[in-house]
Amino acid sequence: MATESPKFILRDKPKKEFAASYDAKAVEEGWYEWWNQQGLFRASSADFISQQQQPCPQKKQPFTMITPPPNVTGYLHIGHALTFSIQDALVRWKRMSGYDVKWIPGTDHAGIGTQSVVEKMLLRERGLSRQDLGREEFIKAIWEWKNKYGNHILQQMRRMGASLDWDSEFFTMDKDRSQAVQNAFIRLFEEGLIYRDTRLVNWCCALETVISDIEVDYKDISGRTLIPLAGRREPVEFGVLHKFSYKVADPTPSTPTEITVSTTRIETMLGDCAVAIHPDDERYKSLHGKFVWHPILNKKIPIICDESLVDMEFGTGAVKITPAHDPNDYACARRHNLPIESIFDKTGRLNENCGIPELMGLDRFDVRDKIIDQLRKVGSYKGRDDKHVMRIAVCSRSGDIIEPLIQPQWYVDCKQLAKIARNQVDNGTMSIVPAQFVQDWYNWLDNIQDWCISRQLWWGHEIPAYKIKLNDTQKTDQVDQELWVVGCDQQQANTKAVKLLKDRGYSENDEDVLDTWFSSGLLPLSALGWKGNKGEEIPARYPIQIMETGFDILFFWLARMAMLTNHFTNGKAPFETIYLHAMIRDAQGRKMSKSLGNVIDPLHVIEGVSLQQMKENLLHSNLPEREIETSTRNLEEEFSNGIPPCGTDSLRFALVQYTQQSRQINLDISTVIQTSHFCNKLWNLFKFGLQRLQQRSDLEFDSNALIRNTGKLSLVNRYILSRMADAVCKCQSGFNEFKLFDVTDTLRRFIVNDVCDVYVEFSKSILNDPDIEEQEKISTLQILHACMDTSLRLAHPIMPFLTEVNLAYIMLSLAVW
Repeated sequence: MATESPKFILRDKPKKEFAASYDAKAVEEGWYEWWNQQGLFRASSADFISQQQQPCPQKKQPFTMITPPPNVTGYLHIGHALTFSIQDALVRWKRMSGYDVKWIPGTDHAGIGTQSVVEKMLLRERGLSRQDLGREEFIKAIWEWKNKYGNHILQQMRRMGASLDWDSEFFTMDKDRSQAVQNAFIRLFEEGLIYRDTRLVNWCCALETVISDIEVDYKDISGRTLIPLAGRREPVEFGVLHKFSYKVADPTPSTPTEITVSTTRIETMLGDCAVAIHPDDERYKSLHGKFVWHPILNKKIPIICDESLVDMEFGTGAVKITPAHDPNDYACARRHNLPIESIFDKTGRLNENCGIPELMGLDRFDVRDKIIDQLRKVGSYKGRDDKHVMRIAVCSRSGDIIEPLIQPQWYVDCKQLAKIARNQVDNGTMSIVPAQFVQDWYNWLDNIQDWCISRQLWWGHEIPAYKIKLNDTQKTDQVDQELWVVGCDQQQANTKAVKLLKDRGYSENDEDVLDTWFSSGLLPLSALGWKGNKGEEIPARYPIQIMETGFDILFFWLARMAMLTNHFTNGKAPFETIYLHAMIRDAQGRKMSKSLGNVIDPLHVIEGVSLQQMKENLLHSNLPEREIETSTRNLEEEFSNGIPPCGTDSLRFALVQYTQQSRQINLDISTVIQTSHFCNKLWNLFKFGLQRLQQRSDLEFDSNALIRNTGKLSLVNRYILSRMADAVCKCQSGFNEFKLFDVTDTLRRFIVNDVCDVYVEFSKSILNDPDIEEQEKISTLQILHACMDTSLRLAHPIMPFLTEVNLAYIMLSLAVW
């Protein structure tokens, strides 16, 4: 905690007056700038420990944290406020405990998210697509967006009171981080851990890129439902189960003449390559090894037996196999060596593999009725069920329906990397708090799939891989196998290509970019200045002491950080402790979503905002018009009177108090408002105490000397000192055990119940009674001072502004400024 206050805060109070009531805006104004100017957030010596040496006794022990870098897709929301409130409380507590703290700030380029919002902005404001602009101009537009919103995010961090070491600020696409990413990819490729393969992926046809599992939302459909999709005039029908049949080829009197199957995606039947049955199903025993005729394409496809895929009790017990557009069918096709051909292109339109020339180029959803018509003509369509319960996968960025698609991509071989990260938690090298998430860690790493790290975007780290081409017309089997080289630039790649093909080769760069999680996965090293060069020393501050974030990215970020950084440090774990907090939802338990209008800007809680202003902000967002209308109605219901100004300290305290909820926080703004009343209670305590202390400026206030001499104190004075000691122990334990909600609970009980409701009332009777001995009054004043001083120290990590101001007033009142 700082021991001085900015002069301008107090220049209007020459008589050292204490304001009548708590005013968050007045209390918080100017402090952050002063703290930062004084260098109070900087690590005193960033590299005073070598890898081989332990801290010298006379030097502070290091404590290093990295803030999860917010995406530059827009402003921070209340979820970010929770993260910064928890982390700043830990950081300030560590500083007060004598550690040399380095808390590193940064922002993330968020490839798919940022590209998506900028595309929507360009379309809305200028009527242009990224293709209209071209890659170079589009990237320039994104950098403009990043500079605008990235800078605003940094200001929001400051307004939250986050005591970050701004000299260490990073952006995941700045020069140093880009160099680390490039070198890491090259090294992993050369070591055989990065490879290229063609597999089934989650594909967004609107964005024309593969997306990760975390970017897929799921909607449950209970029956026929019309869902509007971006770029389409008419909504698309879901929740309908279509039935159609295949004629059995060369039937005999003992075999069925046809097999009926069901599907919710009738448009994919043009890509069917087999019909699967269960080997034990008596109905189809006679069809083992037989074939059926495709009803539209008039080609034979096999009947296969697959007990893993087929449930005899579901439907007809027969399943159509479309391996290029369904994950389960894809796995089945790999087991049976079936042909895998996609009938859709990257935009979701039928390609030449569909087998019907007149349907080529049509959208996947537009061909549904045409296919049903053709099935009816040949007598194969058997009807529909409009009450089918299903789940659909939706791209969280574009709102488009996910299309499983076969595409060549870059992958990281994760098996051995995952085993190391798992064992580090198992043997205690890394700990996970709360412990309930340890089993989740094990389950994911035990069943890990290789990581698809390429994205078909324009914004992001370009993959330093180059495909080898022949510089003449002569072909070789080697080149037909699709050879790739890696390099820091085109010249280095060409040199490798020429060497590999004996002067007959050159290279073309891969236009894809890397998954955002790849660059952020290197942050425990790259945020500390690591460039990824071979033979480079591990940064002195590695590993990170605490990695604090939401539990929802335990796998997508934390596990990948562990896997990557373990590899480049020869198995040295990146964190000592992983500390996970819950996800914030609204008061009704709904997920925070822009489409629901319940996403809260922390500055709106801190400074207050009217309902009208919240509505106007929606009009300037990237939301579709129909979602703006829905969001407006939800705002009117949720925040009918807007949000009153609560201040940073109130918001931080309320959010930290909520952390007792381990998986879901249902945030009610009224709780934050109530916390501002607690701030006012603390303010009134100091108002009362300072008036009494100012009357006895002749006294010395040595709390330690007083506490050592408790034998002469009255029972009530000994009682409050015991309560104070208990509060200190519980707060210390709360911080050490990552139970910050215990800290807030202890503070409330001590300050409100013990000090304000009991001791203040007791002290009034002592100080105002002329018959009480002078020594008893002096002891009471000294203990009142000790209660105020201790309350400030305990509350400061969570409520830095209010506690700093009160400290300044105490110092002024006691003439120690």
